[in-house]
Amino acid sequence: MKRKKSVSRPMRAKYFPVAIFIITFFVMAAMMTIQNYLLGSHIDYTTVPPHRAVIIISFWIIISAGFTIFTRWQIKKNYDRPMRLLAEATKDVAGGDFSVYVRPTHTADKADYLDVMIHDFNKMVAELGSIETLKTEFFSNVSHEIKTPLAIVQNYAELLQNDRLTDEQRKEYVAGIIQSTKKLSGLITNILKLNRLEQQKIPPAPERYDLCAQLSECALQFEDIWEEKEIIFEADLEDCATIVADESLMELVWNNLISNALKFTDKGGTVTLTQTSAADEITVTVSDTGCGMDEKTLKHVYDKFYQGDTSHATEGNGLGLALSLRVLQLSGATITAKSTLGKGSEFIVHIPVKDKKIEA
Repeated sequence: MKRKKSVSRPMRAKYFPVAIFIITFFVMAAMMTIQNYLLGSHIDYTTVPPHRAVIIISFWIIISAGFTIFTRWQIKKNYDRPMRLLAEATKDVAGGDFSVYVRPTHTADKADYLDVMIHDFNKMVAELGSIETLKTEFFSNVSHEIKTPLAIVQNYAELLQNDRLTDEQRKEYVAGIIQSTKKLSGLITNILKLNRLEQQKIPPAPERYDLCAQLSECALQFEDIWEEKEIIFEADLEDCATIVADESLMELVWNNLISNALKFTDKGGTVTLTQTSAADEITVTVSDTGCGMDEKTLKHVYDKFYQGDTSHATEGNGLGLALSLRVLQLSGATITAKSTLGKGSEFIVHIPVKDKKIEA
């Protein structure tokens, strides 16, 4: 089915509408007649000389014409002109231009309904422009992240065609291909998860479970990493702390936070996992003694594909914290970040206790 092409039609508005003039003339003439009748002064039209009748009719024609022109000018000034500007701006937006801005007719303290509509239109266009920018950046980042592992796979695959390779070289190239495919698979998985979470296609399934046990299990998954990097991993957890949340989604949060802490901590550093309970919330803190972040990086740390420290770019895809933030938002929890460049970072998660009861 072919899509109909829209046709641009010129907007026309008569400066002197004849219909309004005729209506005004007869209304004023009728009002004058009614006034004379109410005052008790009747006009005998048979005794009025013809030239005076022409003068009277001409007088009312002039009055009606003046009133019509004045009314049309007011309408054009206060309504027609702003609506024309709004219509032209709407046409530009429909053509893909999100930089348009319509100036309101009045100031904020004297705004009428038309000014409110123009304000809402400008706000809508700004949001559309922001969404378009984010979409463009998203596809650009996704393309870049996908191209990198694909290029590595292609290079190693071409090298494997060489018959003179040793067994060690073949193993090295195959390991590189496996590592790149794992990164690519993880990237696609995170994109799909984040998209489904943002579209609320993954409804949280809250249930009561032991948070301390979950934190312990998540931490032990990274034992080989901290031992390999000789990182001191410290954990200060309670024996048991029960929360009501989606266990599988919350696991994503802890895995991302611990993984980032270990990734950005150099050999011999320290990563600390702490969990405490209060009357109305449970707090989980993941801190490290790694490279830290500056103020600029800290402001964009939850943005998709943003990686402040490019030296570790090959170890992730910049979606972990964006994914964690969305999970916590759906769970009613919050996360805050503190960091000092060169000294380390700290991420604090606050989980509200919905039933005001904590099993400890």
